[in-house]
Amino acid sequence: MKKYVLGIDIGTGSVKVTGVDYYGKIVAQESASYPLLHPQVGFSEQNPDDWVNATTKAIHNLLTLDKISAAEIAGISYSGQMHGLVLLNKNNEVLRPAILWDDTRTTKQCQLIEQQMAQHFIQITHNRPLEGFTLPKILWVQENEPEIWQQVKIFLLPKDYVRYQMTGQLATDYSDATGSVMLDINTQQWSSTICDQFHIPLSICPSLLHSSEIAGTISSEYAQISGLQSGTPVYAGAADNAASAVGAGLLQPQSVLSSIGTSGVVLKYEPDAQTNYQGVLQFEDHALNDAYYSMGVTLAAGDSLNWFQRTFCRHQSFAALLKEAEQSPVGANGLVFTPYLVGERAPYADAFIRGSFIGLDSSHKRADFIRSILEGIIFSFEDLMQIYQHNQHNFDTVISIGGGAQSPLWLQIQADIFNKKVASLMNEQTASLGATIIAAVGAGWYANFQDCTDVFVKTKKFYYPIADNVTKYQKLYPIYHQVYQHTRDLSFNLIQFRQQNH
Repeated sequence: MKKYVLGIDIGTGSVKVTGVDYYGKIVAQESASYPLLHPQVGFSEQNPDDWVNATTKAIHNLLTLDKISAAEIAGISYSGQMHGLVLLNKNNEVLRPAILWDDTRTTKQCQLIEQQMAQHFIQITHNRPLEGFTLPKILWVQENEPEIWQQVKIFLLPKDYVRYQMTGQLATDYSDATGSVMLDINTQQWSSTICDQFHIPLSICPSLLHSSEIAGTISSEYAQISGLQSGTPVYAGAADNAASAVGAGLLQPQSVLSSIGTSGVVLKYEPDAQTNYQGVLQFEDHALNDAYYSMGVTLAAGDSLNWFQRTFCRHQSFAALLKEAEQSPVGANGLVFTPYLVGERAPYADAFIRGSFIGLDSSHKRADFIRSILEGIIFSFEDLMQIYQHNQHNFDTVISIGGGAQSPLWLQIQADIFNKKVASLMNEQTASLGATIIAAVGAGWYANFQDCTDVFVKTKKFYYPIADNVTKYQKLYPIYHQVYQHTRDLSFNLIQFRQQNH
Protein backbone atom coordinates (compact mmCIF):
# COMPACT_ATOMS: atom_id res chain seq x y z
CA MET A 1 0.00 0.00 0.00
CA LYS A 2 1.17 3.54 -0.75
CA LYS A 3 2.47 5.39 2.28
CA TYR A 4 1.10 8.94 2.26
CA VAL A 5 -1.86 11.20 1.58
CA LEU A 6 -1.63 14.97 1.12
CA GLY A 7 -3.96 17.63 2.49
CA ILE A 8 -3.88 21.07 0.84
CA ASP A 9 -5.30 23.91 2.95
CA ILE A 10 -5.96 27.07 0.90
CA GLY A 11 -6.07 29.78 3.55
CA THR A 12 -6.54 33.52 3.21
CA GLY A 13 -2.85 34.37 3.61
CA SER A 14 -1.07 31.17 2.71
CA VAL A 15 -1.38 27.57 1.58
CA LYS A 16 -0.29 24.67 3.74
CA VAL A 17 0.45 21.23 2.28
CA THR A 18 0.56 18.39 4.81
CA GLY A 19 1.70 14.82 4.26
CA VAL A 20 0.56 12.13 6.70
CA ASP A 21 1.01 8.40 6.93
CA TYR A 22 -1.60 5.68 7.52
CA TYR A 23 -1.63 6.43 11.26
CA GLY A 24 -2.20 10.17 10.87
CA LYS A 25 1.36 11.11 11.75
CA ILE A 26 2.51 14.31 10.03
CA VAL A 27 5.62 13.31 8.10
CA ALA A 28 6.08 16.55 6.17
CA GLN A 29 4.56 20.01 5.92
CA GLU A 30 5.31 22.99 3.71
CA SER A 31 3.63 26.34 3.25
CA ALA A 32 3.81 29.35 0.95
CA SER A 33 2.17 32.75 1.22
CA TYR A 34 0.43 35.06 -1.24
CA PRO A 35 -0.71 38.68 -1.07
CA LEU A 36 -4.09 40.18 -0.26
CA LEU A 37 -5.38 42.97 -2.48
CA HIS A 38 -7.40 45.91 -1.10
CA PRO A 39 -8.10 48.16 -4.10
CA GLN A 40 -10.73 50.12 -2.12
CA VAL A 41 -11.89 50.34 1.48
CA GLY A 42 -14.00 47.24 2.18
CA PHE A 43 -12.66 45.36 -0.85
CA SER A 44 -10.69 42.14 -0.30
CA GLU A 45 -9.39 40.24 -3.32
CA GLN A 46 -6.73 37.78 -4.43
CA ASN A 47 -5.32 36.57 -7.73
CA PRO A 48 -6.45 32.92 -8.04
CA ASP A 49 -3.25 32.00 -9.84
CA ASP A 50 -1.32 33.10 -6.74
CA TRP A 51 -3.02 30.21 -4.89
CA VAL A 52 -1.93 27.80 -7.61
CA ASN A 53 1.65 29.04 -7.75
CA ALA A 54 2.01 28.91 -3.96
CA THR A 55 0.49 25.42 -3.84
CA THR A 56 2.88 24.22 -6.53
CA LYS A 57 5.85 25.70 -4.65
CA ALA A 58 4.77 24.04 -1.37
CA ILE A 59 4.24 20.66 -3.09
CA HIS A 60 7.59 20.88 -4.84
CA ASN A 61 9.34 21.63 -1.53
CA LEU A 62 7.52 18.78 0.18
CA LEU A 63 8.72 16.36 -2.47
CA THR A 64 12.29 17.62 -2.71
CA LEU A 65 13.19 18.97 0.74
CA ASP A 66 11.15 16.55 2.83
CA LYS A 67 11.95 13.59 0.60
CA ILE A 68 8.34 12.46 0.08
CA SER A 69 8.20 10.15 -2.93
CA ALA A 70 5.51 11.15 -5.44
CA ALA A 71 5.04 7.47 -6.29
CA GLU A 72 4.05 6.76 -2.68
CA ILE A 73 1.19 9.31 -2.52
CA ALA A 74 -2.16 7.52 -2.44
CA GLY A 75 -4.35 10.60 -2.82
CA ILE A 76 -4.75 14.35 -2.39
CA SER A 77 -7.58 16.47 -1.03
CA TYR A 78 -8.33 20.02 0.07
CA SER A 79 -9.57 22.46 2.66
CA GLY A 80 -10.37 25.90 1.32
CA GLN A 81 -11.29 29.40 2.45
CA MET A 82 -15.05 29.71 2.01
CA HIS A 83 -17.31 31.95 -0.09
CA GLY A 84 -14.65 33.42 -2.40
CA LEU A 85 -15.90 34.10 -5.94
CA VAL A 86 -13.77 32.94 -8.89
CA LEU A 87 -15.24 33.68 -12.32
CA LEU A 88 -14.05 31.89 -15.47
CA ASN A 89 -14.82 32.53 -19.16
CA LYS A 90 -15.52 30.00 -21.91
CA ASN A 91 -11.81 29.16 -22.07
CA ASN A 92 -11.71 28.61 -18.28
CA GLU A 93 -9.60 31.75 -17.87
CA VAL A 94 -9.93 33.95 -14.77
CA LEU A 95 -11.99 37.06 -15.57
CA ARG A 96 -11.17 39.17 -12.51
CA PRO A 97 -9.50 38.85 -9.10
CA ALA A 98 -11.37 36.59 -6.67
CA ILE A 99 -13.65 38.43 -4.23
CA LEU A 100 -12.97 36.96 -0.77
CA TRP A 101 -15.03 35.99 2.27
CA ASP A 102 -14.09 39.13 4.23
CA ASP A 103 -15.03 41.57 1.45
CA THR A 104 -17.82 43.91 2.61
CA ARG A 105 -18.83 45.68 -0.61
CA THR A 106 -22.13 43.80 -1.03
CA THR A 107 -24.45 45.34 1.59
CA LYS A 108 -26.73 46.68 -1.17
CA GLN A 109 -26.94 43.25 -2.80
CA CYS A 110 -27.77 41.57 0.53
CA GLN A 111 -30.59 44.05 1.03
CA LEU A 112 -31.86 43.29 -2.46
CA ILE A 113 -31.96 39.55 -1.69
CA GLU A 114 -33.85 40.26 1.55
CA GLN A 115 -36.34 42.51 -0.24
CA GLN A 116 -37.04 40.15 -3.12
CA MET A 117 -37.07 36.78 -1.33
CA ALA A 118 -37.33 37.45 2.42
CA GLN A 119 -38.31 34.31 4.36
CA HIS A 120 -38.39 32.18 1.21
CA PHE A 121 -34.62 32.56 0.93
CA ILE A 122 -34.17 31.22 4.47
CA GLN A 123 -36.50 28.31 3.71
CA ILE A 124 -34.37 27.31 0.71
CA THR A 125 -30.87 27.88 2.11
CA HIS A 126 -31.44 27.94 5.91
CA ASN A 127 -29.26 31.06 5.83
CA ARG A 128 -29.63 34.80 5.61
CA PRO A 129 -27.76 36.66 2.86
CA LEU A 130 -24.62 38.11 4.41
CA GLU A 131 -21.88 40.17 2.77
CA GLY A 132 -19.38 37.34 3.04
CA PHE A 133 -21.40 34.84 0.99
CA THR A 134 -20.89 34.15 -2.71
CA LEU A 135 -24.32 35.03 -4.14
CA PRO A 136 -24.18 38.73 -3.16
CA LYS A 137 -20.74 38.91 -4.82
CA ILE A 138 -22.22 37.55 -8.06
CA LEU A 139 -24.96 40.18 -7.92
CA TRP A 140 -22.33 42.90 -7.34
CA VAL A 141 -20.46 41.81 -10.48
CA GLN A 142 -23.75 41.75 -12.40
CA GLU A 143 -24.46 45.34 -11.45
CA ASN A 144 -21.01 46.89 -11.42
CA GLU A 145 -19.04 44.92 -14.02
CA PRO A 146 -21.57 43.95 -16.73
CA GLU A 147 -18.80 43.47 -19.29
CA ILE A 148 -17.27 40.82 -17.00
CA TRP A 149 -20.64 39.24 -16.22
CA GLN A 150 -21.42 38.74 -19.92
CA GLN A 151 -18.30 36.56 -20.26
CA VAL A 152 -18.93 34.28 -17.26
CA LYS A 153 -19.13 30.59 -18.12
CA ILE A 154 -18.74 29.14 -14.61
CA PHE A 155 -18.01 30.20 -11.04
CA LEU A 156 -15.81 28.29 -8.60
CA LEU A 157 -14.77 28.52 -4.96
CA PRO A 158 -11.05 29.01 -4.13
CA LYS A 159 -10.00 25.40 -3.53
CA ASP A 160 -11.95 24.33 -6.64
CA TYR A 161 -9.89 26.60 -8.85
CA VAL A 162 -6.66 25.13 -7.46
CA ARG A 163 -8.03 21.61 -7.99
CA TYR A 164 -9.03 22.51 -11.56
CA GLN A 165 -5.48 23.63 -12.32
CA MET A 166 -4.16 20.35 -10.91
CA THR A 167 -6.65 18.03 -12.65
CA GLY A 168 -8.36 19.91 -15.49
CA GLN A 169 -11.76 19.08 -13.96
CA LEU A 170 -14.38 21.68 -12.93
CA ALA A 171 -16.55 20.95 -9.85
CA THR A 172 -17.24 21.92 -6.26
CA ASP A 173 -18.26 19.96 -3.18
CA TYR A 174 -21.49 20.23 -1.24
CA SER A 175 -20.01 21.99 1.80
CA ASP A 176 -18.60 24.84 -0.30
CA ALA A 177 -21.79 24.91 -2.40
CA THR A 178 -23.94 25.62 0.66
CA GLY A 179 -21.55 28.43 1.58
CA SER A 180 -22.48 30.13 -1.68
CA VAL A 181 -26.15 30.35 -0.49
CA MET A 182 -27.24 29.17 -3.92
CA LEU A 183 -27.83 25.52 -2.98
CA ASP A 184 -31.27 24.28 -1.93
CA ILE A 185 -30.47 22.56 1.35
CA ASN A 186 -33.64 20.48 1.08
CA THR A 187 -33.07 19.04 -2.40
CA GLN A 188 -29.25 19.21 -2.44
CA GLN A 189 -29.38 20.82 -5.87
CA TRP A 190 -28.55 24.29 -7.11
CA SER A 191 -31.66 26.38 -6.51
CA SER A 192 -33.38 27.26 -9.77
CA THR A 193 -35.68 29.52 -7.74
CA ILE A 194 -32.78 31.66 -6.51
CA CYS A 195 -31.00 31.64 -9.86
CA ASP A 196 -34.16 32.58 -11.77
CA GLN A 197 -34.99 35.35 -9.30
CA PHE A 198 -31.62 37.02 -9.87
CA HIS A 199 -31.11 36.17 -13.58
CA ILE A 200 -28.25 33.78 -12.98
CA PRO A 201 -27.97 30.94 -15.53
CA LEU A 202 -27.92 27.56 -13.79
CA SER A 203 -25.22 26.59 -16.27
CA ILE A 204 -22.61 28.69 -14.44
CA CYS A 205 -22.99 26.54 -11.32
CA PRO A 206 -20.35 23.78 -11.16
CA SER A 207 -21.19 20.10 -10.83
CA LEU A 208 -21.51 18.82 -7.26
CA LEU A 209 -19.37 16.18 -5.56
CA HIS A 210 -19.20 14.68 -2.10
CA SER A 211 -16.03 15.62 -0.26
CA SER A 212 -14.37 12.20 -0.43
CA GLU A 213 -15.52 11.53 -3.99
CA ILE A 214 -12.85 11.39 -6.67
CA ALA A 215 -12.71 14.68 -8.55
CA GLY A 216 -10.04 13.76 -11.08
CA THR A 217 -6.38 12.84 -11.21
CA ILE A 218 -3.19 14.85 -11.42
CA SER A 219 -2.79 15.87 -15.06
CA SER A 220 0.40 15.25 -16.98
CA GLU A 221 0.84 19.03 -17.33
CA TYR A 222 0.62 19.63 -13.60
CA ALA A 223 2.82 16.62 -12.86
CA GLN A 224 5.60 18.19 -14.91
CA ILE A 225 5.60 21.49 -13.00
CA SER A 226 4.93 20.12 -9.49
CA GLY A 227 6.80 16.82 -9.37
CA LEU A 228 3.65 14.87 -8.52
CA GLN A 229 2.91 11.66 -10.41
CA SER A 230 0.31 11.98 -13.15
CA GLY A 231 -2.76 9.90 -12.46
CA THR A 232 -2.56 10.40 -8.66
CA PRO A 233 -6.17 10.41 -7.37
CA VAL A 234 -7.56 13.77 -6.25
CA TYR A 235 -10.63 14.02 -4.00
CA ALA A 236 -13.09 16.91 -3.89
CA GLY A 237 -12.26 18.26 -0.43
CA ALA A 238 -14.31 20.63 1.73
CA ALA A 239 -14.85 24.18 2.89
CA ASP A 240 -12.37 25.05 5.63
CA ASN A 241 -14.90 24.96 8.45
CA ALA A 242 -16.18 21.57 7.36
CA ALA A 243 -12.61 20.28 7.04
CA SER A 244 -11.76 21.70 10.49
CA ALA A 245 -14.76 19.92 11.95
CA VAL A 246 -13.49 16.65 10.47
CA GLY A 247 -9.95 17.36 11.67
CA ALA A 248 -11.30 17.97 15.18
CA GLY A 249 -13.32 14.74 15.13
CA LEU A 250 -16.64 16.61 15.19
CA LEU A 251 -18.75 13.81 13.73
CA GLN A 252 -21.44 13.41 16.39
CA PRO A 253 -24.11 15.78 17.80
CA GLN A 254 -22.79 15.64 21.39
CA SER A 255 -19.74 17.81 20.60
CA VAL A 256 -19.30 21.48 19.70
CA LEU A 257 -16.21 23.14 18.24
CA SER A 258 -14.84 26.35 19.78
CA SER A 259 -12.29 27.94 17.43
CA ILE A 260 -10.46 31.16 18.27
CA GLY A 261 -8.49 32.71 15.47
CA THR A 262 -8.69 36.31 14.26
CA SER A 263 -12.42 35.67 14.24
CA GLY A 264 -14.10 33.02 16.36
CA VAL A 265 -16.32 30.13 15.35
CA VAL A 266 -18.74 27.98 17.30
CA LEU A 267 -19.66 24.95 15.18
CA LYS A 268 -21.95 21.99 15.84
CA TYR A 269 -22.57 18.75 13.94
CA GLU A 270 -26.19 18.57 12.74
CA PRO A 271 -27.70 15.24 11.63
CA ASP A 272 -30.98 16.65 10.28
CA ALA A 273 -31.45 18.81 7.18
CA GLN A 274 -34.73 20.10 8.61
CA THR A 275 -32.89 22.00 11.35
CA ASN A 276 -33.29 25.72 10.71
CA TYR A 277 -31.95 28.48 12.93
CA GLN A 278 -33.66 31.09 10.70
CA GLY A 279 -30.31 32.44 9.61
CA VAL A 280 -29.15 33.47 13.10
CA LEU A 281 -26.62 30.64 12.79
CA GLN A 282 -25.25 29.55 9.42
CA PHE A 283 -26.29 26.09 8.25
CA GLU A 284 -24.03 24.16 5.88
CA ASP A 285 -23.44 20.73 4.40
CA HIS A 286 -20.74 18.80 6.28
CA ALA A 287 -17.88 16.95 4.60
CA LEU A 288 -19.70 13.74 5.55
CA ASN A 289 -22.43 12.60 3.20
CA ASP A 290 -25.96 13.45 4.39
CA ALA A 291 -24.73 15.39 7.42
CA TYR A 292 -24.63 19.09 8.20
CA TYR A 293 -23.18 21.61 10.59
CA SER A 294 -24.32 24.91 12.04
CA MET A 295 -22.00 27.71 12.99
CA GLY A 296 -21.94 31.16 14.46
CA VAL A 297 -19.14 33.69 14.06
CA THR A 298 -17.70 36.26 16.45
CA LEU A 299 -15.94 38.66 14.09
CA ALA A 300 -13.26 39.93 16.50
CA ALA A 301 -12.34 37.05 18.78
CA GLY A 302 -8.58 36.66 18.85
CA ASP A 303 -8.38 39.99 17.07
CA SER A 304 -9.64 41.66 20.26
CA LEU A 305 -6.56 40.43 22.09
CA ASN A 306 -4.40 41.39 19.08
CA TRP A 307 -5.82 44.93 19.25
CA PHE A 308 -5.07 45.25 22.95
CA GLN A 309 -1.54 43.93 22.54
CA ARG A 310 -0.55 46.17 19.63
CA THR A 311 -2.24 49.25 21.17
CA PHE A 312 -1.14 49.05 24.80
CA CYS A 313 1.71 46.55 25.16
CA ARG A 314 3.28 46.06 21.74
CA HIS A 315 6.55 44.73 23.15
CA GLN A 316 4.97 41.98 25.24
CA SER A 317 4.30 38.52 23.84
CA PHE A 318 0.85 36.97 23.88
CA ALA A 319 2.18 34.32 26.24
CA ALA A 320 3.18 37.08 28.67
CA LEU A 321 -0.26 38.70 28.40
CA LEU A 322 -2.03 35.42 29.08
CA LYS A 323 0.25 34.82 32.06
CA GLU A 324 -0.53 38.30 33.39
CA ALA A 325 -4.27 37.60 33.13
CA GLU A 326 -3.83 34.92 35.80
CA GLN A 327 -3.33 37.74 38.33
CA SER A 328 -6.98 38.76 37.88
CA PRO A 329 -9.79 36.73 39.49
CA VAL A 330 -12.88 35.22 37.87
CA GLY A 331 -14.95 38.12 36.56
CA ALA A 332 -11.91 40.45 36.22
CA ASN A 333 -12.90 42.40 39.35
CA GLY A 334 -16.21 43.40 37.77
CA LEU A 335 -14.82 44.55 34.39
CA VAL A 336 -16.81 43.30 31.37
CA PHE A 337 -15.62 43.48 27.75
CA THR A 338 -17.76 43.06 24.63
CA PRO A 339 -15.73 42.03 21.53
CA TYR A 340 -17.65 44.02 18.93
CA LEU A 341 -14.62 45.87 17.53
CA VAL A 342 -15.66 45.46 13.88
CA GLY A 343 -19.38 44.89 14.33
CA GLU A 344 -20.84 41.44 14.91
CA ARG A 345 -22.25 38.58 12.89
CA ALA A 346 -23.94 36.16 15.33
CA PRO A 347 -26.23 36.23 17.13
CA TYR A 348 -26.41 39.94 16.22
CA ALA A 349 -26.01 40.66 12.52
CA ASP A 350 -25.03 44.25 13.25
CA ALA A 351 -22.33 46.09 11.32
CA PHE A 352 -22.64 49.18 13.56
CA ILE A 353 -22.25 47.75 17.06
CA ARG A 354 -18.89 48.50 18.68
CA GLY A 355 -16.96 47.05 21.60
CA SER A 356 -16.90 48.36 25.13
CA PHE A 357 -15.46 47.93 28.60
CA ILE A 358 -18.22 48.17 31.23
CA GLY A 359 -17.65 48.59 34.96
CA LEU A 360 -14.29 50.35 34.71
CA ASP A 361 -13.00 52.14 37.80
CA SER A 362 -9.65 53.38 39.09
CA SER A 363 -8.88 50.12 40.89
CA HIS A 364 -8.60 48.06 37.69
CA LYS A 365 -5.18 46.85 36.62
CA ARG A 366 -3.95 45.76 33.20
CA ALA A 367 -4.42 42.12 34.22
CA ASP A 368 -8.13 42.83 34.68
CA PHE A 369 -8.37 44.24 31.15
CA ILE A 370 -6.65 41.19 29.68
CA ARG A 371 -8.79 38.74 31.62
CA SER A 372 -11.98 40.62 30.75
CA ILE A 373 -11.06 40.33 27.06
CA LEU A 374 -10.55 36.56 27.42
CA GLU A 375 -13.86 36.25 29.26
CA GLY A 376 -15.74 38.58 26.89
CA ILE A 377 -14.75 36.52 23.86
CA ILE A 378 -16.02 33.35 25.55
CA PHE A 379 -19.20 35.11 26.69
CA SER A 380 -19.79 35.94 23.01
CA PHE A 381 -19.41 32.22 22.28
CA GLU A 382 -21.85 31.46 25.11
CA ASP A 383 -24.43 33.63 23.30
CA LEU A 384 -24.17 31.07 20.49
CA MET A 385 -24.13 28.05 22.81
CA GLN A 386 -27.36 29.33 24.35
CA ILE A 387 -29.07 29.06 20.95
CA TYR A 388 -28.32 25.33 20.96
CA GLN A 389 -29.58 24.97 24.52
CA HIS A 390 -32.82 26.82 23.70
CA ASN A 391 -33.42 24.51 20.74
CA GLN A 392 -32.79 21.41 22.90
CA HIS A 393 -29.73 20.59 20.80
CA ASN A 394 -27.72 19.45 23.77
CA PHE A 395 -24.03 18.56 23.92
CA ASP A 396 -21.57 17.54 26.60
CA THR A 397 -18.11 18.31 25.15
CA VAL A 398 -16.49 21.39 23.64
CA ILE A 399 -13.44 20.82 21.43
CA SER A 400 -11.22 23.90 21.58
CA ILE A 401 -8.80 24.85 18.81
CA GLY A 402 -6.87 27.96 17.80
CA GLY A 403 -5.57 30.64 20.12
CA GLY A 404 -8.02 29.75 22.87
CA ALA A 405 -6.49 26.28 23.08
CA GLN A 406 -2.95 27.56 23.60
CA SER A 407 -3.53 28.80 27.16
CA PRO A 408 -4.54 26.58 30.11
CA LEU A 409 -6.22 29.65 31.65
CA TRP A 410 -8.30 30.30 28.55
CA LEU A 411 -9.26 26.62 28.31
CA GLN A 412 -10.40 26.67 31.93
CA ILE A 413 -12.39 29.87 31.33
CA GLN A 414 -14.17 28.06 28.49
CA ALA A 415 -14.97 25.07 30.71
CA ASP A 416 -16.29 27.36 33.45
CA ILE A 417 -18.40 29.67 31.24
CA PHE A 418 -19.79 26.87 29.08
CA ASN A 419 -20.14 24.58 32.13
CA LYS A 420 -18.98 21.76 29.86
CA LYS A 421 -15.99 19.49 29.50
CA VAL A 422 -13.43 21.11 27.17
CA ALA A 423 -10.92 19.11 25.13
CA SER A 424 -7.67 20.36 23.62
CA LEU A 425 -6.10 18.40 20.75
CA MET A 426 -2.62 17.10 20.00
CA ASN A 427 -2.84 18.50 16.46
CA GLU A 428 -4.16 22.07 16.33
CA GLN A 429 -4.07 22.29 12.52
CA THR A 430 -7.53 20.83 12.08
CA ALA A 431 -8.25 22.19 8.57
CA SER A 432 -5.19 20.61 6.98
CA LEU A 433 -5.66 17.45 9.06
CA GLY A 434 -9.28 17.31 7.89
CA ALA A 435 -8.11 17.50 4.28
CA THR A 436 -5.79 14.54 4.85
CA ILE A 437 -8.64 12.58 6.46
CA ILE A 438 -10.80 13.24 3.39
CA ALA A 439 -7.98 11.95 1.19
CA ALA A 440 -7.43 8.89 3.40
CA VAL A 441 -11.14 7.96 3.27
CA GLY A 442 -11.29 8.69 -0.47
CA ALA A 443 -8.26 6.48 -1.07
CA GLY A 444 -9.90 3.62 0.82
CA TRP A 445 -7.46 3.57 3.74
CA TYR A 446 -10.47 3.71 6.06
CA ALA A 447 -14.08 2.72 5.49
CA ASN A 448 -15.52 6.00 6.80
CA PHE A 449 -14.66 9.27 8.53
CA GLN A 450 -15.30 7.92 12.02
CA ASP A 451 -12.83 5.07 11.60
CA CYS A 452 -10.22 7.48 10.28
CA THR A 453 -10.69 10.19 12.94
CA ASP A 454 -10.45 7.50 15.64
CA VAL A 455 -6.84 7.09 14.47
CA PHE A 456 -5.91 10.58 13.22
CA VAL A 457 -7.49 12.82 15.91
CA LYS A 458 -5.91 12.63 19.36
CA THR A 459 -6.96 14.50 22.51
CA LYS A 460 -4.23 16.22 24.51
CA LYS A 461 -6.12 17.10 27.72
CA PHE A 462 -9.60 17.62 29.17
CA TYR A 463 -10.57 20.63 31.28
CA TYR A 464 -13.55 20.32 33.61
CA PRO A 465 -15.81 23.05 35.07
CA ILE A 466 -14.89 24.29 38.55
CA ALA A 467 -18.17 24.62 40.46
CA ASP A 468 -17.35 27.88 42.25
CA ASN A 469 -16.21 29.52 39.00
CA VAL A 470 -19.34 28.29 37.19
CA THR A 471 -21.53 29.93 39.83
CA LYS A 472 -19.73 33.26 39.46
CA TYR A 473 -19.92 33.22 35.68
CA GLN A 474 -23.60 32.35 35.77
CA LYS A 475 -24.14 35.59 37.69
CA LEU A 476 -21.91 37.63 35.37
CA TYR A 477 -23.09 36.32 31.99
CA PRO A 478 -26.61 37.86 32.20
CA ILE A 479 -24.94 41.23 32.81
CA TYR A 480 -22.71 40.77 29.76
CA HIS A 481 -25.75 39.70 27.73
CA GLN A 482 -27.49 43.02 28.40
CA VAL A 483 -24.66 45.17 27.07
CA TYR A 484 -25.53 44.75 23.39
CA GLN A 485 -29.08 46.09 23.78
CA HIS A 486 -27.94 49.01 25.92
CA THR A 487 -25.08 50.09 23.64
CA ARG A 488 -26.55 49.42 20.19
CA ASP A 489 -27.99 52.91 19.66
CA LEU A 490 -24.99 54.53 21.33
CA SER A 491 -22.64 52.74 18.95
CA PHE A 492 -24.65 53.76 15.89
CA ASN A 493 -24.76 57.41 16.99
CA LEU A 494 -21.03 57.45 17.69
CA ILE A 495 -20.29 56.04 14.23
CA GLN A 496 -22.50 58.75 12.70
CA PHE A 497 -20.63 61.38 14.72
CA ARG A 498 -17.28 60.02 13.60
CA GLN A 499 -18.27 59.98 9.94
CA GLN A 500 -19.69 63.50 10.08
CA ASN A 501 -16.62 64.90 11.83
CA HIS A 502 -13.88 62.96 10.09
